[in-house]
Amino acid sequence: MNNVEEFLALTQSQLWLGFIVFLRVAAASALLPGFGEQSLPMRIKLAVAVAFTVIVSAALSVAPPVFSVGSLALLGATETLAGVLIGLGVRLFILALQTAGAIAAQSTSLSQILGGAAIEPLPAMGYVLTIGAIALAVMAGLHVKAAQLLIHSYVLLPMGLFSSGSDVADWGLSQVARAFELAFVLAAPFVLMSVLYNLALGVINKAMPQLMVAFVGAPVITLGGLFLLFLAAPTMLGAWLSALDHFMANPFGARP
Repeated sequence: MNNVEEFLALTQSQLWLGFIVFLRVAAASALLPGFGEQSLPMRIKLAVAVAFTVIVSAALSVAPPVFSVGSLALLGATETLAGVLIGLGVRLFILALQTAGAIAAQSTSLSQILGGAAIEPLPAMGYVLTIGAIALAVMAGLHVKAAQLLIHSYVLLPMGLFSSGSDVADWGLSQVARAFELAFVLAAPFVLMSVLYNLALGVINKAMPQLMVAFVGAPVITLGGLFLLFLAAPTMLGAWLSALDHFMANPFGARP
């Protein structure tokens, strides 16, 4: 009889811990690249969240608080907020890549090609870079890094405690600034090519006013943009993956 009671108590404790972990994991996995995309069915997202919950809860050494209505309300708020913060931090890297694609497409007159093919309307360059980045991240072990990040998050964001509002605001501002900085760095070759192209076009137009430079230059900038994307995409995705890995290894640390 004592063994049965101990087993039931242990089972109840593990289920309570699993539920608490699920609150944080589900909020974070809904925003992760690849696992939280809008094109994925909700059942797949739920299965991913449950799988991460099993892994994370088995690796934790913290004891869950005693079950009560008050603790349920408190944990529902703190754990969901912690998961959203972690997920948003990772999601900003996808937004940075989309911004870089939009800047590159505007610079090379390719912003209208394939613009509505995705669920989120993106220029062709942004769509290609985003799909390539998600595939690269998954191939590089995104699921393992995400599990490690979620496990480590309980050290950085303890269970049942709210983060300081000023700290969250400063961290969020830093992440947004890093995302835009990364986007402009990735799109820099296309912006530079656009500047040189327009300067050359102005010189040609000044030298030969009778030549319709727009008809000559439009195919050149389109072909040049596609060729530059072919050359620069591996380097861009490599730099993006390196920045993502650094963030997932130390999400609340100093920038490199």
